[in-house]
Amino acid sequence: MQCYADVVFNHKDGGDNVERVLAEEIDWHNRNWVRSDKHEIGAYTHFTFPNRAGKYSTFQWFWWCFDCVSYNADTDNTNKLYRLRDKHFETEVSHEHGNYDYLMACDLDSSNPFVRGELQYWGEWLISLSGINGFRIDAVKHIRSSFFGDWLHQLRTKFNQEFFSVGEYWEDNVGLLEKYIRDSGGVMSLFDVPLHYQFHRASKAGRNFDLRAIFEDTLVRAQPFKAVTFVDNHDTQPVQSLQSPVEDWFKPLAYAFTLLRKEGDPCVFYADYYGATYIDEKPNRPPQGPFQSASHSWLIDKFLWARQAYGYGDQHDYFDHHNTVGWVRTGSNEHPGAMAVLLSNGDDGYKWMNVYRPNASFYDHTEHITEKVITNAEGWGKFRCKGGKVSVWLQE
Repeated sequence: MQCYADVVFNHKDGGDNVERVLAEEIDWHNRNWVRSDKHEIGAYTHFTFPNRAGKYSTFQWFWWCFDCVSYNADTDNTNKLYRLRDKHFETEVSHEHGNYDYLMACDLDSSNPFVRGELQYWGEWLISLSGINGFRIDAVKHIRSSFFGDWLHQLRTKFNQEFFSVGEYWEDNVGLLEKYIRDSGGVMSLFDVPLHYQFHRASKAGRNFDLRAIFEDTLVRAQPFKAVTFVDNHDTQPVQSLQSPVEDWFKPLAYAFTLLRKEGDPCVFYADYYGATYIDEKPNRPPQGPFQSASHSWLIDKFLWARQAYGYGDQHDYFDHHNTVGWVRTGSNEHPGAMAVLLSNGDDGYKWMNVYRPNASFYDHTEHITEKVITNAEGWGKFRCKGGKVSVWLQE
């Protein structure tokens, strides 16, 4: 078991004191458009950490540690965007809205050497204190791509560890994800957001979605060694900021696509494993919900066990039908058992697949089908699955 820290380096919020600073208003939708002359605002950009009292770090954050804010204490509202005195937006960021350096709160100026030094010190302190093994890095599309090359390189060199890292670059465009991987020197993996959206669309379309295309324009196909695959997460649930939930009926199929294939580093979402029930409560409107998602722990456990015991060797795909697709894993010397996976988003399906195990017996690990499959003298077997379900056939 390894432990990864969730790191948010894009912004800080909840400052201790207001500072008076000159700023110019920037258009929300075109960050390259300056809407006003420089004028004085009140910005919550002074972070003193009084209860910390300098125990772990004596560094205090002032306005010059940030480049942009969206709260003016003088007017007590957040409907305007302010770029601070003598500051410029980073260029190695997403070009959405002209420039997507700013996301929320007080946006860190990573070009400032004092900011970079404190973030480096913080990373070393966190590792020394906690013994973590890697990082989940938030909102990387808003942080200059060259920053983490330096930050992770220094940590890996100092501690002589790999520190596996995955960045959240939220974009349903595999070309932009590949560009970030290139621009950042390949220092981290990225969440396969396009694959999540494929799962979302497939779950909504039902039998009308062509399963042969499930991996088209995804990171796991384009850059399998840099893809962290996932089905849903905390942002994609209903009423969340990026809501695009995968329907419950499709989640077992989606987890088969992520957990039982050779490519990608898969991720299991807490709410998919344990289930979730919640109500959305916001000021000035009635509560919404309850929203519920089912627990899929029984099948996920079976997939995880099959992955650990049978997920080895070559992979052969049988993506040759609109609704029914499958693949086999042929095993290895250390793990000689073969596995065949078949799933359908339509009717009951079957497929002849070669598992390279002549006259061998296979059983459905998911228990959807009780009859066993016996392969012929060439290793071919007629494997079946129920409509809208997945069957994982393991060699006895």
